Amino acid sequence: MERPSLFLTFSNPPRRLATSYTGCRHEPPVMASDVTVLVEEPDVVTVCKPASVPVHPCGQYRKNTVIGILQAEHGLAPLFPVHRLDRLVSGLLILARNAAKADLFRQQIEGGMVQKQYIAKVVGVFPEKELLVDVSIYYNPREGRSTVKAGDSCCDPLSKGKTASTKFTRISSNGTHSIVLCEPVTGRTHQIRVHLQHTGHPIANDMLYLSEYVDNRSDVGMSADRAAGKSSISETDNTYVDDCEETCCKNFSIDPMCTHCPNLAPTGYEEHEVGLWLYCIRYSGPGWKYECPYPGWAFFS
Repeated sequence: MERPSLFLTFSNPPRRLATSYTGCRHEPPVMASDVTVLVEEPDVVTVCKPASVPVHPCGQYRKNTVIGILQAEHGLAPLFPVHRLDRLVSGLLILARNAAKADLFRQQIEGGMVQKQYIAKVVGVFPEKELLVDVSIYYNPREGRSTVKAGDSCCDPLSKGKTASTKFTRISSNGTHSIVLCEPVTGRTHQIRVHLQHTGHPIANDMLYLSEYVDNRSDVGMSADRAAGKSSISETDNTYVDDCEETCCKNFSIDPMCTHCPNLAPTGYEEHEVGLWLYCIRYSGPGWKYECPYPGWAFFS
């Protein structure tokens, strides 16, 4: 199931020649999972963000966002996201209810006083001992994909990568997959995903980083994850960054709800898509801690 596609229409008021213009904005649908409110305090709201729903309005998304859903269904506004989760990532999301509280969180995160914990379901049996990956990352916005960079970007002026560090600890394994605790020290784009790939244990349903070879997405009009799905076999968060994963633009089909542009149907979530097996479970700082219940895929039967 999915939340319905949304679209807006507008027209300019009549002018001297009584000319009218009508436009239509289509909004991609998302999974019909609830945005569950976990904690509601005077200055803070925490929720369990479902996969496929972006945090805030961006690109084609306006109403099908965490901010939009909380305002429409819970009357919560204004809200200031303290951190960002990628569209396909789920789990704990912290939102401040005023600018002063948001600024305090920002200062603590920038000061290195906040600990972030995620869990991931990865391919293979992850090493039992704690593993620290301290490898620089370069994000290519044109390709929508990060890669690791050999060498230290601080010492190598030719390197375009940014320093990145993530600590990994195996929680459990069934011999085929492992549940891994991921603790990012820095907050680079796709940091956990690319560092897990670097260890040889990528996230088990991450089509973007499961393959070493991925088709050139700059030449095909689709999102990074969909393009990766067309290849040979197919984060973490950035504080206070108002960007969003690029939205998809596959072939259009007919939208019976729209009378103005029947050949321009919205695109976004599709039935075969599932949320990434990467989940934010805990954020903690000076005198505070917020958690989210573990997802069902984190337990082996």
